[in-house]
Amino acid sequence: MRDLATEFEAERGRLLAVAHRMLGSRAEAEDAVQETWLRCAAALADPSARAEIRELSAWLTTTCARICLDVLRSARVRREAYPGQWLPEPVVSPLGGGPSSDGYAPDPADRAVRTEQVGAALLVVLERLAPEQRVALVLHDVFAVPFARVAEVLGTTEVSARQLASRARRAVTAPDVPRHTAGLAEQRRVLQAFVVATESGELDQLLRVLAPDVVFVGDSGGHFPAARRPVLGADAVGRLTLGLFGRTGRYAQRVRSRPVLVDGVLGLQMETTHSDGRPIRLVTAFAVHEGRITAIYNQLNPEKLAALVPLGDDDTWPPRW
Repeated sequence: MRDLATEFEAERGRLLAVAHRMLGSRAEAEDAVQETWLRCAAALADPSARAEIRELSAWLTTTCARICLDVLRSARVRREAYPGQWLPEPVVSPLGGGPSSDGYAPDPADRAVRTEQVGAALLVVLERLAPEQRVALVLHDVFAVPFARVAEVLGTTEVSARQLASRARRAVTAPDVPRHTAGLAEQRRVLQAFVVATESGELDQLLRVLAPDVVFVGDSGGHFPAARRPVLGADAVGRLTLGLFGRTGRYAQRVRSRPVLVDGVLGLQMETTHSDGRPIRLVTAFAVHEGRITAIYNQLNPEKLAALVPLGDDDTWPPRW
């Protein structure tokens, strides 16, 4: 059992990344990985049973994916009752790359080249998919799992697994889906321009940074005021942004911030105070395409941000790049 546990721990970071990509929730991902270990320990405790598994990594991935599929099927009911808009729980890590401090592996989404989506943009659009489509796309396009094994997870044929992934791929590249294709250098340039424009308080300057069809999504889980539907269009998103963080905005002069990686792409971690005195933590992720911001994802549900490392006194607004 000690050897089996050692082998499992070597795979834990990757399994967490797989589960989080499928479920969009840190807590649910950790539960899925723990359940994977329990099934592993029950099935492979006997050395002879372990000897029959030639690739433990593949066996664990299949088991974890099946658990995630069951969770996804039941989660749809819970998501329908969620107050307001739903965003995934962000995986926040410091700039500079490498594993994040919370035990997650480096974000694997940069390998999803066929979908041209990474970070929060990918997780949000995955919510459009049926559970089987989501599993097929994540396993094959993000983690390069062969379709034969994907079919095994889904309990279907390899041809059907390919069709599910193909339909999912079309959904996540649909014309109305915010595009994110920028590398970190371009993301930094665009976000710096976004902050400068927000600081200026000038709507025209901010509109030059926002794509015409930009979308703003805020998830407060019902804890704080937030739009119940996405805010669409550069003018509406620009006015909302200035109303929150501009010179005379709701949070003006009361914001601390730090540039971070949010699910592998550049974003901002912020802290401020609500008008009623309650502290607010925010993690804002961005999608950037062709030099403009195509989507802003503002996570301020405290239940999804409990694991954040608090900001320090040196973390000011505007952020220090």
